[in-house]
Parts: sequence; structure tokens; C-alpha cells
Amino acid sequence: MLTHPTFDQLRALKLTGMLKALQEQEQMPDIGCLGFLERVGLLVDREVAERDSRRLADRLRLAKLKQAACLEDLDFHTPRQLDRSLILKLADCQWVAEHLNILITGPTGIGKSFLACALAQKACRAGYRASYQRMPRLLAELEIAHGDGRYPKLMRQLAKVDVLVLEDWGLETGLGDRQRRDLLEILDDRYGTRSTLVTSQLPVDHWHESIGDSTLADAILDRLVHNAHRIALKGKSKRKREYPALGSDDGAAATGG
Repeated sequence: MLTHPTFDQLRALKLTGMLKALQEQEQMPDIGCLGFLERVGLLVDREVAERDSRRLADRLRLAKLKQAACLEDLDFHTPRQLDRSLILKLADCQWVAEHLNILITGPTGIGKSFLACALAQKACRAGYRASYQRMPRLLAELEIAHGDGRYPKLMRQLAKVDVLVLEDWGLETGLGDRQRRDLLEILDDRYGTRSTLVTSQLPVDHWHESIGDSTLADAILDRLVHNAHRIALKGKSKRKREYPALGSDDGAAATGG
């Protein structure tokens, strides 16, 4: 049997995993020891693995996560009140299946973004779709979308993604009425059907005040807070620990700056 036409057909059918596996099998001197079904099984396994890998790469590309973070790289040694048992519980992504939210609060530099991206990355690995959005940029994008006709499409996209990461919640002060209503629409579309992951420097107890309008704040937080896991990180900035000398006179002398 001619092998090259088979290679060409597999390539034409975009069965790249099977093609690679078959080419590798052809180079194995003892491959004849395996039975027909065993060899076919190896080809199919390789194709499935290749497709899973491509789908994961696509999900991560579309998620546009701020950091290439994963839960396996989380630092549990630095004191910041990170509950290992809770993280292990969240690692199975059941919170996504149950459409629950996660609220991560703490001072700047404590590792909120890394943890949020790691949880979103784990969701992508579990087959879910994620999207990373910084709140100031999202609010600005929504404002533009109102004017250029993209608003309905953008809202549909935000509603459908399995895990929506909203970074820097509460950083924007003095929200306008339309911005508050946009937030309410986003969270109302997702409530009970999708999961939202929020990071903020503000404690959750201060979110109501930061939103501004009491009635809309009640409606927004009712759809976000009550079905959420809360992770309140405390401690010193990791950035300051990594660069302790920068910004001081002694540090400038020590570094020759």
C-alpha cells in the first residue's frame, strides 16, 4: 500500500493529529507488534488530543487574559490570607457549571489579577469560554458602542461568554446614569446563566457607595454579590517586595541610579 497518498488525504481532511501519529508510527521498527485496532486507537487518540489543544488555544486567544497565569503557579507561601482549600474547590470549575460568581478584593499589587486570570485559564482548560475586560475600558467601549450601533452586538457577546472577568471594579468614580444601567444590563443578562469574576481594590461593603445611585446599586449588587464566592486578600504589595529599593534615595545609591 502506498503511504504518501494516505498522508495527502489525511492532510486534505485536516486530520493533522492522525497524520503526525501515522508518520511517527512509520518510523517505529517494532510497530508491527501492535494489532490493527491498537494502531487505529493510537491515531484516534492523537487526533482527539490535537483538536483539544487547538480548541484550548482558540479559547485562550479569544479570552485575552492579562497574564499567562495558571492555578498550579499560585503562591500560597506569601502571607495574604489566600485560602488554599477554597482555591482547590474552585479548581474543579463547578462554580462555572453552577453559574456562580467570584469576587476578589485586596490592595494593589497583592495578586488579584494573577488569581483572576488563573481561574479564567482553568475554566478555559475545562472547556468554557472566558473574556477579560478592564472596567474603565469596557465602560468607555460601551459608551462608543451606543453611538456607532455596536451596542446590541457587544451586549450579546458579553452575555454569552461563560466567564466574564471584570478587572478594577470601582476604579472609575462618578459613574454616569447610562454607565450604571449598562452594568445592570450586563449582570442581569448573566445572572443565573453565566459566571462573572470581579477584582477590586475596594472592599465589597464599599461597592454600593461607589456605584452612586442607590436604586441601581441595589439592583446591580443583587445580581452580583449574593451568589458569589468572596476572596479578600490582605498583605503587602508583591511589586514592592520584588523591587524594594526602587523609589528611595538609598535604593538609588545602591543601584547606581
